[in-house]
Amino acid sequence: MKEKQLTVSFRSCQWDELTPEQQQLVSIAKKQTENSYCPYSHFHVGAAVRLANGEIVKGCNQENAAYPSGLCAERSALFAAGASYPDSAVECLAIACFTQGHFTAEPQSPCGACRQVMIETEHRYGNKMQVLLYGDNEIYIFDSAAEMLPLMFVSENLKG
Repeated sequence: MKEKQLTVSFRSCQWDELTPEQQQLVSIAKKQTENSYCPYSHFHVGAAVRLANGEIVKGCNQENAAYPSGLCAERSALFAAGASYPDSAVECLAIACFTQGHFTAEPQSPCGACRQVMIETEHRYGNKMQVLLYGDNEIYIFDSAAEMLPLMFVSENLKG
């Protein structure tokens, strides 16, 4: 038996260390938490994606009494981007979470399903998608969604 390790690299920064474009996208994600429909979890999530064509597409979580029927903010934004601008790659995705009257102090990680969709989005367009996870205390920057899911499943896996 061999022991193996995976290492994940990302940066942590403060608001003033973000570029103006990153600040804009995070601000939009934060604003999108207001449009969240989450009467069950009360955990408001907003997302914003910047496309290669310069468009910004917004998303927020949408819950349902039949829990599997809801949709996370990340996927709602990425699917809306793919439906509205199918030929434009996603360059950056920003995510913010609001609960109990304030934004979370620490960045919150996307669920596994969202990570898989993020990976598929990168593979669809053949480019890395920067991911910004907002927290009041710090912001995480991933240069690629692949850094968030190192043992990913992609189309090449289907070939055996």
